[in-house]
Amino acid sequence: MTNFLYTYISRVPSFSRLIVLSMTLVLFIGCDKELEQFPSNAFAKDNFWTSESNANIALTGAYRGAIEYGTQVVPSDWWTYCGIVFMEFATDNAYDRRGDNSTQNRLTDGTLLPNNNVINGYWKGSYKRIAICNDFLENIGNVEMEQAKIDRMAAEVRFLRASTYFYISQFWGSAPLVTTTLTPDEANNVDKASKAELVSFIISELKASAEDLPSFGQISGSEAGRASKQAALAFLGRMYLGEENFAEASKVYKEIMDMGENIIDPDYASLFTPVNEASSENIFGTQYFGGQAGNSLPQHAYPAVASGWHIVNPLGSLADAYGFDDGTSLSYDDPKFDYADMGANRDPRFRYNLLWDGSSFGDKIYDCNPDSTESLDQLTYSKQATRTGYGLRKFFDESFSGNLKSDYGGNVPIIRYAEVLLSYLEAELEAGNPITQQLLDETINAVRGRASVGLPPITETDAATLRPILRNERRIELAFEGQRLWDIIRWDIGDEVLVGDFWGAPFPNSTLYPTTSKKIDPQSRWYVTTKNFRKGVDDVWPIPESEVNVNPKLGN
Repeated sequence: MTNFLYTYISRVPSFSRLIVLSMTLVLFIGCDKELEQFPSNAFAKDNFWTSESNANIALTGAYRGAIEYGTQVVPSDWWTYCGIVFMEFATDNAYDRRGDNSTQNRLTDGTLLPNNNVINGYWKGSYKRIAICNDFLENIGNVEMEQAKIDRMAAEVRFLRASTYFYISQFWGSAPLVTTTLTPDEANNVDKASKAELVSFIISELKASAEDLPSFGQISGSEAGRASKQAALAFLGRMYLGEENFAEASKVYKEIMDMGENIIDPDYASLFTPVNEASSENIFGTQYFGGQAGNSLPQHAYPAVASGWHIVNPLGSLADAYGFDDGTSLSYDDPKFDYADMGANRDPRFRYNLLWDGSSFGDKIYDCNPDSTESLDQLTYSKQATRTGYGLRKFFDESFSGNLKSDYGGNVPIIRYAEVLLSYLEAELEAGNPITQQLLDETINAVRGRASVGLPPITETDAATLRPILRNERRIELAFEGQRLWDIIRWDIGDEVLVGDFWGAPFPNSTLYPTTSKKIDPQSRWYVTTKNFRKGVDDVWPIPESEVNVNPKLGN
């Protein structure tokens, strides 16, 4: 797939390519003060905003935001692989191999403090992107080019800015609402806006940007990665869901569906690899290009046998959420369950998304049994290997043979059509509208019935009974796509699902298990960690301590 970033940089001289790849942020990043709102351009503004080519460079900078290429352990942006996939460490979906002291883990284990470097990374990345967007919107009108191009670019940047404020509103609630370039003094004395003010701004901006953005079907292959009307509407739908305005959410998601330009792709696994990332199921995603703007997730998450660092460790609670391929829930006592091959008879998405003991990864065998003392991937508390007995398969082309840090070009989805359909069903259910078989077939059954998954259709129309089915479907379909923590917070279930002991895979025949697992489970599951989510505390992030030290008004 030809992505937007590479399409543009391939058209400009090599020096300009370096600017796009390495110095896009330098063009617009703010000063060294904590709230980065004062862009200090590498070019004087009078000289920069003079041509369409420079406007394209600036637009690329807005899309990049604070995204960094190469490996990172703390998110610099909501849309880096670190910002999306590693967010799962704070949920019941995954565990960070670096252990309980991982600051992602601390988001929800009862030890979150204002000096947490993860929330600091998201905060700084957010206001970096906002600064870039504000500068762009203040200057794009000065460029001599077709008004239609100016309008489209402005709509894209308004979408990017509003999407960033969406995350701020959902995780911090109250925060500064900055829509113009600020001086350093202004930035360091800014007031917080209420959550209601943020939400109102986000809704207004997403509606306005949707009006001026082309639809998904109107975006050419050479423009892949640019925002569409559907992307703006999908974030608008998220905003309405987050605010429990289910009637409006339903209308927005139905509008996307009625446009008829997106599909549920028959091949689930390929959606997350370069071979099929251009599928019309992928509405919007983070664009990577191997060798120049590479995705380093393979280095971080490949198993040790494939030279990876195995940072991402799916938890048993997620693995067990994938039932059997006949549609029934998982039970270790069911004859269909096979300890020797846990992928047998399972929801195919278990096999597409996870690695388990004895499964293959490319041409290698993933051997993580606690008794396999010679294996690089042996389940222990010390090796650079799994901490749960599971590994990550999703997002990876297993035939890839390049440099794990720099050569992989797989994109990371941010919005998929599957989310739109599941969200539409949720909005209809929570709005109290009748649940019909037709509605189920148009939404959840379309998702779970795709050719490569092929699960039996859901027929439950009672709202109370359907709700946990739908929530589980959303969890397993969107696993590792950065949605789970938001879902937990907005459903107000943190004190239900993020409290207590967490376990990994079962190893009932392991000789070493009884003496090596830190806690013993009747089902012989490996002990991983314990969480103690604090309701009313951990569902709203504190503004970073470093920010409050500069501007005490942010702590009020």
